[in-house]
Amino acid sequence: MNILVIGSGGREHALCWKIRQNSDVKNLYCIPGNAGTDGIADNYNIDILDSVTIKAFCVEKKVDLVIVGPELPLARGITDALENAGIKVSGPSYGAARMESSKIFAKEFMGRYDIPTARFRIFDDFKKAEEYIKYIGAPLVVKVDGLAGGKGVIVAMTTEEAISAAKSMLDDKIFGSAGNKIIVEEFLKGEEVSILAFSDGKNIIPLETSQDHKRIYEGDHGPNTGGMGAYSPAPVVNDVLMKEIEKVILKPTIDGMREEGMPYKGVIYAGLMLTKTGPKVLEFNVRFGDPEAQALIPRVKSDIVDIMLGTANGDISGKTIEWDKRYAVCVVISSSGYPGEYEKDKLITGIEDAEREGVFVFHAGTKKENGKIYSNGGRVLNVVALGDTIEEARHKVYSGVEKINFEGMYYRKDIAHRFLEKKI
Repeated sequence: MNILVIGSGGREHALCWKIRQNSDVKNLYCIPGNAGTDGIADNYNIDILDSVTIKAFCVEKKVDLVIVGPELPLARGITDALENAGIKVSGPSYGAARMESSKIFAKEFMGRYDIPTARFRIFDDFKKAEEYIKYIGAPLVVKVDGLAGGKGVIVAMTTEEAISAAKSMLDDKIFGSAGNKIIVEEFLKGEEVSILAFSDGKNIIPLETSQDHKRIYEGDHGPNTGGMGAYSPAPVVNDVLMKEIEKVILKPTIDGMREEGMPYKGVIYAGLMLTKTGPKVLEFNVRFGDPEAQALIPRVKSDIVDIMLGTANGDISGKTIEWDKRYAVCVVISSSGYPGEYEKDKLITGIEDAEREGVFVFHAGTKKENGKIYSNGGRVLNVVALGDTIEEARHKVYSGVEKINFEGMYYRKDIAHRFLEKKI
């Protein structure tokens, strides 16, 4: 079997690492990949949005399955382009990918199928948004409609902050065309959790729970990022709550997509807020979360290729996932300045020393030149450890992180703090 993974982040390195455990996989390709995937897959420097070239590549290499990591190619319709050429893809169609590429589409979809979410209003004019914000008052959440790399959401605790966010999105266009329309929505109180599931368009296989850390600074302060760390499982979700989430959120979403003629095939990710009145959807993503994937995948004992091929074929009935019972903690190491401007091309040392501590190091923004590894992005490395207790996993992961060094490296020192706070 020949498999192509599209993407260059820690999620894609983790996927490649897991796929390589299947002895039936003959050739594993990654477009474009990074310095980590370079050791286990054949990297090809092709634009992930160039569906024509990718389609020709798949035909030439006789690719049996394409796994799409990031959201942008899905939002541009790469699944449709490849499936029209007879190539199997684990990833939703252009229509279904609008659950992430358009927050307005997702909100209106949830309204049609009574899927619980925050109350909201849509605006394309700043003055009208300002009037509404002054009328309703803070706290509020202000979001751009389109894709913004996980950074297009402002949680405004004051009216002035909400107005400033709306102006920066609608008038100043800090997120470009993604902010042509915005959503101003109710601020939900509670605890966030990430729920992912495989879907074949009819059936779902929920994954174990995880929690992400979106804010750049410790204590969950500062601007949102693509994610600074994650852990799994999340004790805040018990079996009873998980069944409720399946019943009122996951199943209605998959059933609704099929009813609207766009069956959902691939991984669906529901970012939820656990409120006093039950779980509510903050957002949908149409792929593995990053860094949630890096915390989840090392815990998967089953063959991931069989399940992902099943999503592409439209049949995962009867399939199950066996999980490692240990805890996983993932710490993201970023470049100084992220999520704003940051420098690249910093020599990275200590990765092998970290791995000798018993951790996994999944590369993200890295590149290899003359046998050495350099930084090449905002989020650079993901260090992951497993432990029989959350404390053991945290101790091991930070021992690994301390072995790694590059100029300007930054990481949060409190990943999994919410878990530990619940145990006190």
